[in-house]
Amino acid sequence: MSRCEQCIIREFSSLKALTRDELALISDTKNAFTVEKGQVLFNEGENLNGVFCIKEGICKLSKLSSGGKDSILKLAGKGELLGQRSMINEESSNLTAVAIEDMLVCFIPKKEVMQHFNDNNQFSLLVTKDICNHLKDADMVIANHTHRTVKERLALLLLNLEELGGKDPETGVLNIVLSREDMANMLGTATESCIRLLSELKKDDIIFVSGKKIILKNHKALRNIAEHCNHNNLK
Repeated sequence: MSRCEQCIIREFSSLKALTRDELALISDTKNAFTVEKGQVLFNEGENLNGVFCIKEGICKLSKLSSGGKDSILKLAGKGELLGQRSMINEESSNLTAVAIEDMLVCFIPKKEVMQHFNDNNQFSLLVTKDICNHLKDADMVIANHTHRTVKERLALLLLNLEELGGKDPETGVLNIVLSREDMANMLGTATESCIRLLSELKKDDIIFVSGKKIILKNHKALRNIAEHCNHNNLK
């Protein structure tokens, strides 16, 4: 695993505000490790005592509902920092993170992060902006489930999967592979409804589906479906 001051991933997060010397100090204390697909990175209710920086891979962030079911709120990928809010507020994590593919992750201890948070104004500003953006994302999840139909949410999800994880340059298959159960969970619908809607999009030649593999064939049509709802209701 490369040192922080040499790692290009830092440019995707608030770590880019740190000086080379500050990054060197973090690099001396970080713990780099791999997380296999299906493994838990951290659990809801756990005291994190630091932040996780995703170098490679994707994880799903979920919250346990009152009914005992995990609800997937978002996917996090390369360059994202996890655990900032819990660390700054000195409270346990309110989400569970599970790898949906093999990951490379760095863990930075709270002591090191908070030292730079207190001493580097630009870093603390970017961390605060990150937390605000995460709250905005949570608001959008609620708004989408309130104002968008399941089909509109599915179209938006497929476009977001391509934006987050990209696609195979030769086949066009989305790099992020989700189970139908996970997709339905993110859409807030039953697995059967998700499968039916995917079949409809395939029949309309908007996507191609083979097992868990998905190819987006008509981006314009997907965007039209995703944007069909009244945007004024989402502001």
